[in-house]
Amino acid sequence: MSEIENNKIIAQRWFELISEHNVEAICAMTASTWKLHGGPPELAQGPDGVRQLFGSFGEIKQTWTIEDVIAQGDKVVVRATNTCTQESFFGIPAQGKQQTFTATFIHQIVNGKIIETWRNADDLGRIIQLGGRIQAPY
Repeated sequence: MSEIENNKIIAQRWFELISEHNVEAICAMTASTWKLHGGPPELAQGPDGVRQLFGSFGEIKQTWTIEDVIAQGDKVVVRATNTCTQESFFGIPAQGKQQTFTATFIHQIVNGKIIETWRNADDLGRIIQLGGRIQAPY
């Protein structure tokens, strides 16, 4: 199997593990220098950052559905849909309200470890699903 195909499997497994809320298995596939772009500010690097990220969610039930996986070189792009319920999102109460949103992730994978992740998700869409409103400042 080629390195690109291996990397695609690793990226897809990452989403399965998130749906299972298997934080330690995610940590095992994460490099000690891993960085997340597009996540919470001041997130630690490496497995500690993964633990910190999952700790920031509160209680959450989520399922990721992978729509597309595209790979070139050491990068794998995954477009996916998340369906979740959680206690709150960005301070907006969310208990019992299901949210569905899309996201695109780019993982850089070297020697079987995810070393960097870029995240772009429809967080505004989630806020609106929870009843948040946008108001002009005037």
